[in-house]
Amino acid sequence: MTTPISDMHEGHTVRARYDTQPTVPLPAGEHILRGVDAWQVAASRAEDRHVDPVLLVDTYPGVDLRELTAQISAALPEWTIVDVETAARPLAEIEQLIAPNLTDDRVFGVMSHFVLTDFYDSAGLEEMAATTGPRTVVVGWGAALLRERLVAQPVTVLVDMARWEIQLRQRAGATNWRADNAGEDNLRKYKRGFFVEWRVADRHKRTLFETVDFVFDGNAIAPAEPHPDAPAAGMITGAGFRAALQNAASRPLRVVPFFDPGVWGGQWMKNLIGLDPSKANYAWCFDCVPEENSLLLEGEGGVIEIPALDLVFSRPVDLLGAKTFARFGAEFPIRFDFLDTMDGGNLSLQVHPLTDYIQNTFGMHYTQDESYYMLDAGDDAVVYLGTKEGIDRDEMLRDLATAQDGDHPFPAKKYVNSFPARKHDHFAIPAGTVHCSGANSMVLEISATPFIFTFKLWDWGRVGLDGIPRPVHLDHGARNIQWDRDTSWVSENLVGQVETIHTDGEVIEESTGLHELEFIETRRHWFTEGANHDTDGTVNVLNLVEGDEVRVVSPTGAFEPFTVHYAETFIVPAAVGPYRIERTEGSRSSRFATVKAFVRGSRTSDN
Repeated sequence: MTTPISDMHEGHTVRARYDTQPTVPLPAGEHILRGVDAWQVAASRAEDRHVDPVLLVDTYPGVDLRELTAQISAALPEWTIVDVETAARPLAEIEQLIAPNLTDDRVFGVMSHFVLTDFYDSAGLEEMAATTGPRTVVVGWGAALLRERLVAQPVTVLVDMARWEIQLRQRAGATNWRADNAGEDNLRKYKRGFFVEWRVADRHKRTLFETVDFVFDGNAIAPAEPHPDAPAAGMITGAGFRAALQNAASRPLRVVPFFDPGVWGGQWMKNLIGLDPSKANYAWCFDCVPEENSLLLEGEGGVIEIPALDLVFSRPVDLLGAKTFARFGAEFPIRFDFLDTMDGGNLSLQVHPLTDYIQNTFGMHYTQDESYYMLDAGDDAVVYLGTKEGIDRDEMLRDLATAQDGDHPFPAKKYVNSFPARKHDHFAIPAGTVHCSGANSMVLEISATPFIFTFKLWDWGRVGLDGIPRPVHLDHGARNIQWDRDTSWVSENLVGQVETIHTDGEVIEESTGLHELEFIETRRHWFTEGANHDTDGTVNVLNLVEGDEVRVVSPTGAFEPFTVHYAETFIVPAAVGPYRIERTEGSRSSRFATVKAFVRGSRTSDN
């Protein structure tokens, strides 16, 4: 039986005040420019800079160039617009170049190390620069490649875009960059972005951050899900962009979560958070995955949306801490997300690749270690974890292969352990462990950031929301299952590993995992009034797993108090140092708990 949502807060029948649109402040005085005004201000800056003004509008792949060009043309009718992508190499050449990275698989490719100039004809760029006259706008992915080739000192605009918006557009028929694949399988479109296009685009835009003159919100140009009351796309100055990210790296913040339905999705998030009731379910929420999420920068004139990755790329040491940055580079290594199966179904039975396998097969430098923290659970909730003792592994693999015909269901309970799951239980899932969450669970997944490397072994005979069977990867899975993760090993190492670390009055600090094979450490703090924390030189990611509302405060007044509601994930950058989490005056809860994750061995005190 599913636990009623009304039971979530000690009997209070209230909907959680979960903020689906958290914001980060722009610096004082930074005004968001919109519509015609935005492009006229950029053009005016170019005219002030040089007698032969040139505007370079560099776009992230996925931006609607047709609509963007139309907006610029309407704002600057006397300017000539040039498409930089006419200097790109022919599509057939690019396809041949990237084919080894894409592979024939629907889901998995190999991480690319291309740079944007690999996709362009150098002579074509030189010719374009030589023939670019005054009052010219050069538009497209790679417009900034002309910057060093021009005699005039151009003004550069970065039109940035979040990956989640790109995915929504691709589902609606958008293509990959310059590709003729509108009707292609969405998994293959995503694969092309994940393994090739977005890697190249991120390397390119990182070179622009410190000098770009303006940043424009590409998410608001012909969005996949337009809102009738939404304002025109906005633009801020490069200085405002840089100051906002510097500020964000010095105080607690939240990224913009996104929610998505799935074949096993449930009703918990819809009911508690108040999501669109017309949707059949919600399966996922990426509540802290900066690689996918956005930041909303708020200032005079509303908000502008940028990828949360821009913060990781531009302020990695302040955000991550020196030791974590030294280990991972400018990559956010901790992922918090929700898996909602309340009144839904089981997740696919799955396994994740070992580190050596993911490095050699896909070019990733660390793997998808996971854990399930039970934010809520029905009376019948279980977690499938590890293989049973004494099973015949060859027989299990044969039964998995046979089950793929759809007529012979895989007898999961014959081979895989199932453990009762209760609210606040925490299950560690190091890579190589067979696992899945069962129905009637609300999982807060606390994991390493790689998030698409799931080898499905059995999908309970289902098809995807698109009516197509979801991909199963028995070949990869069989090479990664750790058969010694049996009942006794899992019971001793992955289940019920809570240990009290410290008690100070009404504050109880516990270690809840993860396993020693995983690089993430998690701590749970129970308190009634407040608990003191310190980033200790590394990024902290937290979720309020019990209680209705708290605030994060600085003991030195280094940042304004930051309010957090039940189930919200928030980031405390390494640069923050000491902070305190305490009840608010308006809170009605009698007890609170946060779960905090950080990278083991990355704290100053670990020296």
